[in-house]
Amino acid sequence: MSEKEDATKDGAVVVGIDGSPGAGEALRWALAEARLRKVPLRAVHAWAYSYAGVMPAGYGNIGSVGAFDAPDADAGDLARAGRETLETALGDAVGEATDVEIERQVVEGQAAAVLIGAAARGDLLVVGSRGHGGFAGLLLGSVSQQCVHHAQCPVVVVRSSKGDAAGHESAHIVGGDSQPVA
Repeated sequence: MSEKEDATKDGAVVVGIDGSPGAGEALRWALAEARLRKVPLRAVHAWAYSYAGVMPAGYGNIGSVGAFDAPDADAGDLARAGRETLETALGDAVGEATDVEIERQVVEGQAAAVLIGAAARGDLLVVGSRGHGGFAGLLLGSVSQQCVHHAQCPVVVVRSSKGDAAGHESAHIVGGDSQPVA
């Protein structure tokens, strides 16, 4: 078995969850992929605490979900809300299924940086094409775009095909370090 095949076999499917419909579609796709690969699903929610007008370090917070600009917000409340967002999404997508091991991570930090950090070389990172960001006309949101460009593993961007009469989802796979996957 080659090193690449071994890494794929042992890696996890990592998916970003922000409570948006796009993240829900990405979660369903990631769950199906984890079942096929017989690997764990790692569901990750990132939240950030920032003051209005202050751009946190790292990948920035343009369009990031979970970045709160309320100076009176309590970090414990924000983390708890993140766990609730994650559990709600998992409950909607997974239900009572027990055929896939699910790891849960709620991490303080900017979404793209947290997702990139949660996915190792042997993993597969799955993101929705757009989350709660404010730029509706974009094909890719800032988080999915940053993951595609900076992740060290293959990245799948799941988007809803609104124009598809059957309503099927489509996924675009990009290799780690921005190399296309054949």
